[in-house]
Amino acid sequence: MVESVNPHWLTPNWAAPANIRAVCTTRQGGVSAPPFASLNLGDHVGDDPYAVARNRMIVGDVLQLPTEPLWLQQVHGVDVCGMDVSTCYPQGDASVAFRKNQVCVVMTADCLPVLFCDKAGTRIAAAHAGWRGLEAGVLEQTLQRMDCPTTEVMAWLGPAIGAQAFEVGDEVRAAFMQHDPAAASAFQPSDTAGKWLADIYQLARQRLQRAGVSVSAISGGDFCTYSDAERFFSYRRDGQTGRMACLIWMDA
Repeated sequence: MVESVNPHWLTPNWAAPANIRAVCTTRQGGVSAPPFASLNLGDHVGDDPYAVARNRMIVGDVLQLPTEPLWLQQVHGVDVCGMDVSTCYPQGDASVAFRKNQVCVVMTADCLPVLFCDKAGTRIAAAHAGWRGLEAGVLEQTLQRMDCPTTEVMAWLGPAIGAQAFEVGDEVRAAFMQHDPAAASAFQPSDTAGKWLADIYQLARQRLQRAGVSVSAISGGDFCTYSDAERFFSYRRDGQTGRMACLIWMDA
């Protein structure tokens, strides 16, 4: 993992073009009080609005962002927003950008953030993929909105809940297997009857590969928000908690 401008944050270790900038924040580096300590970027979790606004300013200042990110009202769906939306906080779970200095961002605290770019460095995207959005096709919808051959797309899988901590019911496994029987390999029996341990990283890789993204073009996927309480927020671990952000933009 390459260090970012803040040593506590993460910079994707992928072979993206030189003009692509991407960072994933952690829970460290902000002003929020417990249980949101300290860099909570979610304005919908019960934190002090002033602290959230200050934290977003900190991120913008540290990263020297060229413009305000397109903060989304995430609903675990499949809608993908472009940068020409007329509202400040549009409802959606992914965004795409085709111009320099436009910043895509998604917030997570166990769900999977996925960053995208094309190999030419001319388009970017960010997607929020909880199991509902992942199963419903948010990654496929994001690839479609990028409007380029999927063979030219690179993807980075950011911090999400790990396979040993993500217990789900039979209905979740069945939903994924309806699309692809091979998804069964991403589920291992839990010690709890009728429950399974789901590997959301493997499920995402399967969906991306089926959509045409090369195996070698998919990076990341080696984190666990649930087990790493020092670095990451985790909704399943803590209940009331903050949100981290994955951001991507193209330099001028």
